[in-house]
Amino acid sequence: MNLQKFSPWNWFKSEGADAPAPAATTPAEPRRGELSPLIGMHQELDRWMDGVMRQFGMPSLEGRFGDMPGMLRPQLDIAERDDEYVISVEVPGVEEKDISLTLDDHRLVIEGEKRQESASGDDRYQRVERAYGSFRRVLDLPADAKAEEIKASFANGVLKVSVPRSGEAKATRRQIPIQ
Repeated sequence: MNLQKFSPWNWFKSEGADAPAPAATTPAEPRRGELSPLIGMHQELDRWMDGVMRQFGMPSLEGRFGDMPGMLRPQLDIAERDDEYVISVEVPGVEEKDISLTLDDHRLVIEGEKRQESASGDDRYQRVERAYGSFRRVLDLPADAKAEEIKASFANGVLKVSVPRSGEAKATRRQIPIQ
């Protein structure tokens, strides 16, 4: 199965590349009855699968089975139109002033922080499920993106980024008649 057809451009090839690499550690000698060699092998397999999935522009396993502590990972959609790409990023509970959108070389960097609401001293939490903290998404722009004309808007907890496209991609696309 050709997974590349689902994501012809790998928007996520730089995401996680600038994150600190896991430190190389020597495995500790397992005590009797421990499964540490098996757990270490499982973690290494997870890291390998995340790398493979990132190469095909798919979300990593971390996003599906638990994020890294202290890091949120806002979900996003990328739509392709003839004249632009539209990126929609869900950031509920985040204020516009807490979001930063920058262009680093040909990478779009979306950063921000979801702050915890101030709680009164009377609150005795029974359960806390909402996540708070910093987030960062890095998107590699395709070659036909007009980086200098990117525009963004924010409403109802959704950041919308419009990335205009040059006519070059449209010129190479043509309809083939079916006979």
